[in-house]
Parts: sequence; structure tokens; C-alpha cells
Amino acid sequence: MNTRIVIGDERRLYSEAIAATLNLVHDFDVVATVNNSREIVPTVLRLLPAVTVLGTNTTGRAGRCLADELRTAIPRCRIAVIGSSPGAPARRQEAAAPGLLSVVPDHAALPQLVNTIRALVASNNGRATAQSSAAPLDASLIRQPSCNGRSLSTREKEVLRLTAGGAPVREIAAELFLSPGTVRNVTSSAIKKLGGRNRFDAACIASKRGWL
Repeated sequence: MNTRIVIGDERRLYSEAIAATLNLVHDFDVVATVNNSREIVPTVLRLLPAVTVLGTNTTGRAGRCLADELRTAIPRCRIAVIGSSPGAPARRQEAAAPGLLSVVPDHAALPQLVNTIRALVASNNGRATAQSSAAPLDASLIRQPSCNGRSLSTREKEVLRLTAGGAPVREIAAELFLSPGTVRNVTSSAIKKLGGRNRFDAACIASKRGWL
């Protein structure tokens, strides 16, 4: 059975070039290329590929939680992120999800991407891989949360839950009958507890760990 793959990158020429190349691999089948980050999760839900390949353009500020969204929505779908540098945020996600997500440097040759996809599929099927295709991880890049779910207050969980849904601060304030300033203070407290980079990252961390 061929490995079904979805490629997501906002650069159409880039994603189509990768798709055309991967389709030359005898047991790979690229079933879609998606050039709008907002459409990636719905497309993956509809097509249920074995692996989703995310380009660098989907892992920056605008796509900060995309890998987490995919892993939450389709746990069996493995993710290969083409990262711009070993210290990219995606590398930390890789460390937090071994076997679920791998980072491939954007300067890597095609065989490394192919081997990464094969390794992800093997882990999905419960088979151990003899060789890791991604670069070795620096343990210092693994983000360790400074709290557990019980450390978050009820209010912090409410704010993070709405944040995870994409709500702006003023909308959260109206929903919870709080002032925007109070929402910002609660959010800041949650960010510090979770070790997040920003409010969206904190919401992703809490959601991924089932604390919301």
C-alpha cells in the first residue's frame, strides 16, 4: 500500500516541486498540496494521509500551533516539518513528540526527507527504525513545562481554552466578564507557568497535555 502524503506550504511553486519529486518514489502518493495554512487541518481531516509535510512557511508566527492542531485532530497522522534551522521552535516540538513529528533541515537533500517519511510511517505501524533520518537533538532544546495541570487556576484554564480557539483578548474579556487588562494578567501568569513563548503557545502546551 502506498504512503499517502499531504504537503502544506504557502509557497505554491515550492510545494508543487516537492510533490512532483515525492511522487517519483515508487510507494509514495502525494494526495494534495495545500497553499493556505488555514486549509491544512481541514484537508488532512478529509484525506487522512499517513504523513503531512509542513514547509517552513507554515511553522512561523502565523502557523505557531499548526503541528499541535494536526496531532490533536489526527493523532495517527505523522508530521515532517521542513525547518529553517536546528534551533527552530519545531525542533522543540520534535523533542516533545518522538515518533510523531520529525524536523528536516531545509538544506537537506531529498533522500533525507524520504527517509524521514519512511521512519514516521514505520513508527506509526509500530515498527522500530534502525536509523534516524533527522539530525541529532540537543537536549537543551527540549522545553520543560514548569507546572502541571493542577498548577493552572480555573480562570487561567478558561482564558487558555478561549485563546486556543483563536479568540482575541477583548472577545475573551467579554465572554468571561473581565476587563482586557485582567485577561492579559491572567494570560501572563499562565505563560510563565507553562514556559510558553506567547499566549497562543501557552494555550497549545496546555491543550496538548489535556489540561483544558
